[in-house]
Amino acid sequence: MDALAALLEGPRARGAFLMCSLLDPPWSLRVQDEAPLTVLAMIRGNAWVSTDSGPPRQLRAGDVAVFRGPAPYTVADDPATEPQIVIRPGQVTTTPDGEILCETLSLGVRQWGTDPDGETLMVTGTYESAGAVSRRLLRALPPVAVLARGELDTRLLDLLVDEATKDLPAQTAVLDRLLDLLLIAALRAWFARDDAPAWYHAYSDPLIGKALRLLQHNPAHPWTVVALAEAVGMSRAALARRFAELVGEPPMTFLTEWRLSLAADLLAESDATVEAIAHQVGYGSAFALSTAFKRHFGVSPRDHRQRGAA
Repeated sequence: MDALAALLEGPRARGAFLMCSLLDPPWSLRVQDEAPLTVLAMIRGNAWVSTDSGPPRQLRAGDVAVFRGPAPYTVADDPATEPQIVIRPGQVTTTPDGEILCETLSLGVRQWGTDPDGETLMVTGTYESAGAVSRRLLRALPPVAVLARGELDTRLLDLLVDEATKDLPAQTAVLDRLLDLLLIAALRAWFARDDAPAWYHAYSDPLIGKALRLLQHNPAHPWTVVALAEAVGMSRAALARRFAELVGEPPMTFLTEWRLSLAADLLAESDATVEAIAHQVGYGSAFALSTAFKRHFGVSPRDHRQRGAA
């Protein structure tokens, strides 16, 4: 598993929210849905996107923006246009005063907006929940990452738009997979840039990259810094120093977070017992996993599983 594949183990769309927006200027959407991850693709027209922590960025036809939640952001025809529509949790659409607009602005199957022939067409895919492993991905991303048309394969955009307005059997599954593909294409392009996180490039280091892969591929192994250093052919001190320098945290801290993130996903996605999951990710007992899990996530494994089921 390479570095990006490991990061993308978390966000796998399952019934993700997907909508085509058709709008005529002036328009401005204030998005405060608290979703962890959103992909916005400009199909026709232009838009400006802005977060509360950065300047506006322009999107042109064929561009893609990836938003890291849960912080709010604004998408508008012009940075000066005041928000007219607010997107709230659960994708409830209202006026700034709270009047619900969902039915008023419906234009058909997964189509929404002010004009069916609107000057602006954009497709939004929202991951309303994310697997725990994606916490590392979310921390790696800026509040908004903008990819220009030439940085990714726009055939995915055409296919997504074509499928978004269909209402066929298993259509949700088709759209989920297309959204995943678009996200992966966008993130692959973004991580290829020089401004990607420094630790991402640690995977290309012949020794630290090997250490990362050993930890990720064998989380159940009783790793110590000494054992890891021997496995990659470094001294203990050299490994600890270089790992922290390139990855941003000590080897055992990385391993602990990786083990607990894997456990969180297994709890949400399988019926395995806490004891079985504990052994699978490198803990000696259910009690040991539960103690570490609650200290890290603030909830017990059982509560985490129940929340996922809910």
